[in-house]
Amino acid sequence: MQSAPSEQHERGDQEAGRRAVGPRALVAYATKHGSTEEVARFIGDVLGRRGLRVDIVPARAAREAVDGYDLVVVGGAIYSGRWHRDAHRFLKNHRDELLHVHVAVFGMGPRDTTDEAFARAVSQLARALTRRDWLTPVATAVFGGVDPPSRRPEKLRDARDWTVIEAWATSVALVGRQAPL
Repeated sequence: MQSAPSEQHERGDQEAGRRAVGPRALVAYATKHGSTEEVARFIGDVLGRRGLRVDIVPARAAREAVDGYDLVVVGGAIYSGRWHRDAHRFLKNHRDELLHVHVAVFGMGPRDTTDEAFARAVSQLARALTRRDWLTPVATAVFGGVDPPSRRPEKLRDARDWTVIEAWATSVALVGRQAPL
């Protein structure tokens, strides 16, 4: 659907003004115990160091329109084979806007680093995203997870690889600096 010429001109003026101060990114995360939030904040920091202006919000609290962003990163934990429901709701609630924005998606997966565990988590995230057949992310990733604090307080398993997360966020930042869709 094409906008009326006056709307196109106004949108172009807004976009030019936004680009004058730099591209914007939104990182929305869905977490249960806080690990996904830590990763989201780390990704936001990497995006910021790469020249994007970044807002980081819990997915359930993201009620504002996202069409003013050049990049939206959505992350959620994968529990019992399912991607966090707040991440699903975020995608559902912002569907129309996300069609015109670069979107990257990540999941927090296994707490052990075996190839089999990661393959299962990647498959689970892919299955979750098939529910959103309108969505074509510019990047997807599954990162290792962390034992919830109450499960093993004496020795938490932490399978997050910060080097891998930083490399992924750096590649996503390059997309975020491109013109919106």
